[in-house]
Amino acid sequence: MNRKALYILIPAALCLLPVFSNAYWTEVGVMIGIYALLSLSLNVMLGQAGIFNMGHTAFFAVGAYTTAILNTICHWPIFLTMLPAGAAAGLFALFIARPIIHLRGDYLLVVTIGIVEIVRIALINNVFGLTGGSNGIFGISRPMFFGFKIVKGIQFYYLVWGMVTISLLLFHGLWKSRFGRALNYIKEDDVAAEGCGINVTDYKLSAFVLGAFWAGMAGTVYAAKMVTIAPESFNFMESVMLFAVVILSGGSQIGVLASVFLFIGLPEVLREFSEARMLIFGLAMMVMMVWRPQGLLPPLARKYPLAKRLLDENSTEKAA
Repeated sequence: MNRKALYILIPAALCLLPVFSNAYWTEVGVMIGIYALLSLSLNVMLGQAGIFNMGHTAFFAVGAYTTAILNTICHWPIFLTMLPAGAAAGLFALFIARPIIHLRGDYLLVVTIGIVEIVRIALINNVFGLTGGSNGIFGISRPMFFGFKIVKGIQFYYLVWGMVTISLLLFHGLWKSRFGRALNYIKEDDVAAEGCGINVTDYKLSAFVLGAFWAGMAGTVYAAKMVTIAPESFNFMESVMLFAVVILSGGSQIGVLASVFLFIGLPEVLREFSEARMLIFGLAMMVMMVWRPQGLLPPLARKYPLAKRLLDENSTEKAA
């Protein structure tokens, strides 16, 4: 099956899923959508720019807690907290990334692992008396959309997947842009990219902040859905899961969606196997990485019509 068919079948299946499934699978679909938002935001860093970030849950937590604080203390409507939540996560990313963005590979990976643990411990210790300590924050209100309160699972389902659709369109435009091309050059060879005049540090920092901003907004949706948030929801294993999703995807957006369904949906499908389900899941992931080491659906090769035309003309002139 080619990718054009997937672009038609996947949206159709997602739209019809709540109609032909029960409330439980609708809730699973909501969680898959939230993980898809997070994975797409991490894909900007890891899949496109090659920034080894295993602390993405920290930005998710900053966004969720910003929304919770603004909603429960300042009584802001949920949707009004979304941009401040993204901005808070982005500013936090800028603050921590500036001194470490020059690190490469495993070194950056280790530092980002430390960041997610620092954030989790800070939340447990009730930062400025606002985060509620280990108990978290309760009483987060539901979002209102044109006067209608979003409460039911099916309503959250279409809200989350509407945001995923917007994210796919925006990140696809980013990938095709000059900024996206520069990130890909940096991922392949940052030394060569710098030699071509690309400011590697600034581009990496921009990708880091952009991914964190989107993760912060995903935190808003998560806080509104759960009503209650606590530090244990933003642990290191969540970051590992997101990192694995993007690595398995191959770096393309459609690959990210497929990978999210495997990581989040497959364990739920295998739930009837009880304890053996994680063993089956782990074996499936091992087989997948051996069979497709490049990822499920790596990005297609970029097309440069002008460059191809010039090469063809040059070849014709030489032949003449």
